[in-house]
Amino acid sequence: MHGYELRKRLNLMLGWGRVLSYGSLYPTLKKMLRGQLIRETSPDDRQVTRRQRIVYELTDSGEREFESLMSEVGPTAWEDDTFGIRFAFFGRTDMEIRLRVLEGRRSRLQERLDRIQQQLSMTQKEVDSYARELQRHGVESVEREVRWLSELIDAERNPGGSRQGPADGGEAPSTASSVPEPVTSPGPDGALTTPVSEVHRKEP
Repeated sequence: MHGYELRKRLNLMLGWGRVLSYGSLYPTLKKMLRGQLIRETSPDDRQVTRRQRIVYELTDSGEREFESLMSEVGPTAWEDDTFGIRFAFFGRTDMEIRLRVLEGRRSRLQERLDRIQQQLSMTQKEVDSYARELQRHGVESVEREVRWLSELIDAERNPGGSRQGPADGGEAPSTASSVPEPVTSPGPDGALTTPVSEVHRKEP
C-alpha cells in the first residue's frame, strides 16, 4: 500500500481511540526501510520514480519480525499502548498466546482497579461531586474491560460454547454495551453518593 491507504486502513482497524497521524506514520516507515523490514516499489514497473506514488511492501525479514512480535507474551503485550494492536492481529496468533495476553491484560487491570479503589477511599472527602463522578466513570470503565476480557477468555477456552465470540467467528463484545445505574448510596469503593442528574438540581 501507499502511505495514505496504509494510514486509512490502520485507523479503520485500530478504531477511533487510536488515530495514526502522518507525523507518526512516515518516520516509522523510514525506520522500517532502514531495517529492511519493508521495501519501496511503484505500482507499475516496480521502479520508484518521482512521478509515481511510492508503495510499501513487506519483506521476508519484515514477515519474520512480525511473527516474532506476535509471539511475545511479556508485559509489553498487554500494556495500554500496545494491547489494542496485539488484539487487532489476534487472527494470526496461536490460541495459547492469545490466552496469555488476555489473562495478562486482565490481571494488570485488576491490579489497577484495586489500587484505584484504595485511593478513592482516602480522597473521597477531598473532592467535589463532579470529581467523584469522573472517578466513578474511571472505575466503571476498568470494570467493564475486566468483564469483557473474562468473556473473551471463556470464549477462547470453550470455542464450542453457546456464546459466539472471536474464537468461533463472532464479533468481540462491546465494552460499552451497558451503562450501570447511578450509584445512590455510599459503598466501600467511595462511589458517588448522588446521581449526576441530582447534582445539577441541588448544586449551583
